Amino acid sequence: MARTQNSLSINRTKGHENPKERSSKSPDMNPKPISPVSGGEPSGSGLPPPSSPETDAAAEAVVSDLVTSLGRRRLYREVTVALRSGLREARADFSFLRARGLRGLIKFLQSVACSDESVRLFRHSQTIPELQVIPVLFQNTLSSTKDNPSVTLDLVFGVDPVKINSPATDNEVSLALRVLEGCCLMYSRCASQAQKFKAIKVLVNILSIRGELAQAACLDALISLMLDSSINQKDFDECHGLERVADILKDEDVDENIRLKCGEFLLILIGHVHGKENSPIAHIHEDIKQLFGEKCASLIWAASQFGSTLDPDQRQTALQIQARRVLESLEIQ
Repeated sequence: MARTQNSLSINRTKGHENPKERSSKSPDMNPKPISPVSGGEPSGSGLPPPSSPETDAAAEAVVSDLVTSLGRRRLYREVTVALRSGLREARADFSFLRARGLRGLIKFLQSVACSDESVRLFRHSQTIPELQVIPVLFQNTLSSTKDNPSVTLDLVFGVDPVKINSPATDNEVSLALRVLEGCCLMYSRCASQAQKFKAIKVLVNILSIRGELAQAACLDALISLMLDSSINQKDFDECHGLERVADILKDEDVDENIRLKCGEFLLILIGHVHGKENSPIAHIHEDIKQLFGEKCASLIWAASQFGSTLDPDQRQTALQIQARRVLESLEIQ
């Protein structure tokens, strides 16, 4: 009986145990996570894991590559948008729209020339048919007159009316020639592509029938087409382009600025061909003698060797001075 009362009192004492003591004795059911990196400290302490120079360099390289890739994509998008916009208007039926598109292409080429990466992207764009500039120029502004039929009432009011484009003005032609020059100087394959459209023949014809504005641009475009392009040099020889330039240079009724431009053209062409025996126009020295006489031809040859070591500004000044000397020698004869 006594043993039973003692056991009951012990159980009653355990049942009235202090809750604080019980909680201190019981294990924690929600322990804080331990970070293996921080050496046993809780991961919620907010301290970043230690980094090494190798990981920092790798992260910087990844970020740099990402920035470069995004910049290249943005630049390519700008190139394609500018080309599409300019070419769309360059195909228009009206001359003023085509001229506006050509001005846009000139501004685009000027901006592209300032960056090697932009030049590389432009060259890549010219491998895509829908972005190629040369076909648009020769199929629209620089197309021959036979491609644009004369306007008659039958064509306008006939059963099958013919699409008629407004004729190109001298201003539009000069803009197209500037675009052609820029494309050929920036990408040599553009000169080869232009040859498929008989570019030299078209430009020699422009030199014969157009005004001073188009003639000046035509002379510059001819140089850009023939630089390091033997096939275009051959076409120039077959089209008697040198004789046409000589006729303008000797004609005293032609504006003096155009005559000086022809003199600059001859000096650049002869200086570029000099020493290249495999050139299709390597015989240009003999042609110059026949066209201008031996005395003037000797002066032209000597003047064509103007300072190649000068900077571009000084070279241009020297070229203008030598061209005036050639012009004066012709007037003395």
